Amino acid sequence: MKEQTLDTMSSDELWILHEKVRQILSTRMKAEKHQLERRLALIMERNKGNEKQRRPYPKVYPKYRNPERPSETWSGRGRQPHWVIAQLGSGKKVKDLLIAQTH
Repeated sequence: MKEQTLDTMSSDELWILHEKVRQILSTRMKAEKHQLERRLALIMERNKGNEKQRRPYPKVYPKYRNPERPSETWSGRGRQPHWVIAQLGSGKKVKDLLIAQTH
């Protein structure tokens, strides 16, 4: 539709055209959404059996305890917590922070 044609239309005619365009767009968007949802469902169904099972890991028990705050513990894995770094900085050794073994 040419811009000149739109300029010559009355407000009522423009409003009717607006409603028609809105209705057509709404219908097309719903159809496209439905089609995309169907495709997504097919993809999800195909990938359902391809999921790898994560192997079970044993529970990691704490190995070190903060002497100033006994509730703070560390397993010895990953980054050292701030309290371990502070204890090492104050002259203690890692073996000084070990939790007594009860075995």
